Amino acid sequence: MSEPIDQTLAGCVVLITADRRSAELAAALGRRGAAVRHAPALGMVPHIDDAALLAGTRSLLADPPDTVVVTTGIGFRGWIEAADAAGLAEPLVEMLRGTRIVARGPKARGAIQAAGLTADWVAESETSAEIAEVLLDEGVAGHDIAVQHHGAGADGLDEAFAAAGARVRSLVVYRWGPPPDPAVVTASVRAVATGEVDAVVFTSAPGAEAWWQAAEAEGVADEIVHHCRAGTVVMAAVGPVTARPLLERGVEPLVPDRGRLGSLVRAVVSYYGGMQDLATVAGPLRVYRGAAVLDGHVLPLTPSGLEVLRLLAGARGSVVPRDQVLAVLPGDSTDPHAAEVAIARLREASGSRALIRTVVKRGYRLELEEAR
Repeated sequence: MSEPIDQTLAGCVVLITADRRSAELAAALGRRGAAVRHAPALGMVPHIDDAALLAGTRSLLADPPDTVVVTTGIGFRGWIEAADAAGLAEPLVEMLRGTRIVARGPKARGAIQAAGLTADWVAESETSAEIAEVLLDEGVAGHDIAVQHHGAGADGLDEAFAAAGARVRSLVVYRWGPPPDPAVVTASVRAVATGEVDAVVFTSAPGAEAWWQAAEAEGVADEIVHHCRAGTVVMAAVGPVTARPLLERGVEPLVPDRGRLGSLVRAVVSYYGGMQDLATVAGPLRVYRGAAVLDGHVLPLTPSGLEVLRLLAGARGSVVPRDQVLAVLPGDSTDPHAAEVAIARLREASGSRALIRTVVKRGYRLELEEAR
């Protein structure tokens, strides 16, 4: 057996669908024992060297707006970096000090603060709709509004403000592009549909939408929804906006109270940490999609051994007939000896011969602590 571990996600397979900051997210989940898979559903195309972005920045410096709307933290940081590369960062920050800054959520506010600035108002719902509602209620006729757009492109703000009589100037710092490897995305949706993954995490609404569209294109979306509703797969979204594509498909995701990667990781850890282990005579048992943890150890099981253990755990101490054990083994064997060999190997891998009891002429069962 392997060395004891105390990581909540040990044995848990987690799929990350993001490209940006995926290494940071993977490291945080991995430190807690998760086996991480990565399938970014969208790529990010930066506009750091885009002449249009710099031209728009110079226009704002020459003729400062009344209000600047910051829709994403990464977009705002990218804007400052692009300005810095062109020698415009200091005048840009100084110009922003003299204008009203509106932030679409806490991540945008954090980026603004990192630049030494303060957001005058924050849309806590993290939606462009809330920004439009508040500013239009205030009245924008005759106002000059600059909007830093997020990677999904148009969000309706430009049109809404212009229709209400405002002068609108747009800045696009990055755009969402196709996934780096479409085949990996396809493989990921199939893996979730076939039950190889315990949890899927999403960090952007466009990424969530793209991943689900890939599932629909492969014809496996219904299977994934079924797994989610059955509780065999958990979906987690970094915030309410990111959760919308999931909710629209009838999936209720985990959503942390704060829209941060750290909060997202804690939500996943809290979910699995709150699960009830099966109390066996060999210690607490938890069976994930790709591994099993017994008394703090990840068991060295073959895929067929894991399926046999999953079958026994699902029976929760009741007898599992020998033919059901044979049914989850490879091939179509009806030889009772094949079941006996599988059980013997499972006992060996668990390090406890007492874990599985043979019930003569009936089958096998897990020995639970409460039954002793």
